[in-house]
Amino acid sequence: MKIKLDDLSGNEIFSLLQEHLEDMRATSPPESVHALNLEALKDPSVQFWTIWDGQILAGCGAFKKLDPKHAEIKSMRTSSLYKNQGVASKLLMHIIEQAKLSGMNRLSLETGAMDYFVPAHALYLKHGFSFCAPFSDYKEDPNSKFMSLDLVKM
Repeated sequence: MKIKLDDLSGNEIFSLLQEHLEDMRATSPPESVHALNLEALKDPSVQFWTIWDGQILAGCGAFKKLDPKHAEIKSMRTSSLYKNQGVASKLLMHIIEQAKLSGMNRLSLETGAMDYFVPAHALYLKHGFSFCAPFSDYKEDPNSKFMSLDLVKM
């Protein structure tokens, strides 16, 4: 599998992001959906990667710089064809490494609190993230869980 920095111009990524947004809207109430749309992901503060199995898109993920030392993981998604095959772990390890190379000291994320998100919680815990208080502009929300990773202590 190959991971590449992506410009978000391909039809495959558009379809995967649409699927991601639809699942988030189906799983969480509107005020608790924090997934970025395609245009928001094109912001200069965002670095976006895709992971490919030959010509097949297996997943995507990004980080958004919140300040010079803190970034937030956004749009982590594995294609349904590649679930439970280690795609998310490979991509997450890449994102963590890129965050360190970009000078970040902390990497945080918001994810859902419902059972649907339990596999995501397990993925992040496996890679050293821990639950934390809301960060940036987030507020306490019973539908959200917040996690963070101290990149300095890694």
